[in-house]
Amino acid sequence: MASTSLEDLPDRIGATFKGRDILITGGTGFLGKVLVEKFLRCLPEINQLYLLVRPKKGKDPKHRLDDIFNSALFEKVKELRGVEGLKKKVTIISGDVSHPGLGISAEDRKLLCERISIVYHGAATVRFDELLKRAVILNTRGTKQMLDLAKDMKKLELFAHISTAYCHLEEKVLGEKPYPPPADPHKIIKCVEWMEDEVVEAMTDKILGDLPNTYAFTKALSEGLVEEVMNDIPAIILRPSIVIPIWKEPVAGWTDNINGPTGLLIGAGKGVIRTMYCNENGYADYVPVDIGVNAILAVTWNYIGNKQHEKRVYNLTSSSEFKVSWAEIIERGRRITEKVPLNGVVWYPGGSMKKSRLMHNICVLFFHMIPAYLIDMLIFLAGHKPIMCRVHRRIQKGFEVFEYYANNQWDFENANIAELRSLQNEKEKVLYQLHGDDMDLDNYFENCIRAARVFILNEPPETLPAARRHMRVMYWVDIVTKILFFVLLIYTMACWSDSFKALLVGGWRLLDRALTN
Repeated sequence: MASTSLEDLPDRIGATFKGRDILITGGTGFLGKVLVEKFLRCLPEINQLYLLVRPKKGKDPKHRLDDIFNSALFEKVKELRGVEGLKKKVTIISGDVSHPGLGISAEDRKLLCERISIVYHGAATVRFDELLKRAVILNTRGTKQMLDLAKDMKKLELFAHISTAYCHLEEKVLGEKPYPPPADPHKIIKCVEWMEDEVVEAMTDKILGDLPNTYAFTKALSEGLVEEVMNDIPAIILRPSIVIPIWKEPVAGWTDNINGPTGLLIGAGKGVIRTMYCNENGYADYVPVDIGVNAILAVTWNYIGNKQHEKRVYNLTSSSEFKVSWAEIIERGRRITEKVPLNGVVWYPGGSMKKSRLMHNICVLFFHMIPAYLIDMLIFLAGHKPIMCRVHRRIQKGFEVFEYYANNQWDFENANIAELRSLQNEKEKVLYQLHGDDMDLDNYFENCIRAARVFILNEPPETLPAARRHMRVMYWVDIVTKILFFVLLIYTMACWSDSFKALLVGGWRLLDRALTN
């Protein structure tokens, strides 16, 4: 019997979208852009893609589409379809999830209610330190308004709410099921709508309870709203974990932000992160954005094409199969940034993770703040605007968020995605890959660094030779600095040893006297 070639196999996932109209919110975000690109490149038989886009910095939403298409992410699909061909497939709906009625005109609302078959709701603020009122308005009330719109859609076959795997943090093992929200989302929405901003902020800690930030809180509330309507509309919840740069297609390593491990690699590679308070043996859960997008499309097929309506929650996660510790990320990053150094490194990449907060704080003082002030002083004397202290304040703010997640551990069930893999034929496994069996971590991280140099830091490949020369200089500067520091430490101890002993003895006597009395 002759073997069947991949070309002869059906693409059932692609067929699910044929002739359908699709609405995406959050299409200008990281995950949203990759989802839009995948539709335009691999699923050209969709009827129309609608993007809810808000005006930004005085730009009309339709002009923002040009900015999206100018990204390197869309180079491949522009070669395949042409810019005008892409624009014909995309309709911009001017709106804003933070506005009453989503800020959509009556005409556009009617259009969406008559045509849309599938909704992907991903619009949200992903800032962990967002003010509570704004986070509720965007993440929770925005979801409620999208659900209200979906209820009026005549052709609706699926409403997919893109949540996060890190929103029910009280669950150390997150199942693929709904969980009760931390508060009544309707009451929280009403409270923040009529209360003054200052009052909401004064009550934030009490409202959040044990949750560490407004992002986790409001995303958990949003899931509660989606669960409420699951009997009324075909709604599901998708929970991606930490979404990281593209693994394979269309541009390996591409990202438009420095969230997650990319930010750690850049900070460490620039030499500005020297210490972290972190359980080095702990691990987080990551999903490359292209695999996450493939999972979203495969879940849609499973719900619409396979009629698997009983599965309403999917964890788009990886830690049940791959566990990459914080220590491993940093070690791999150190090796790669020696091979592919960044421009303008201020200190040779090094440092370590600390299990002691006290030791971490001491290292922050000596290896972050003091060098930052010294460098800024030199920059100021050279006639330029100081920047290092500002950089380290941002790093410190990031540490406040990072430390909670780095020193706690969660695991995630993903049996529903594992089952989806088993349902795919060989062609679909290639077109919509859902596994990481063939991932080379060193190669992946190297692609991430190379892409970050170009797309985030604006450091083109031709600057690599100069960066390598600079790195060699910083290597010897680092060695000389450590020797001088060690010599200074020995000298100080030798000069002050008697005084130091006297200080210890005096301190002990005072303590003993206080305890005796």
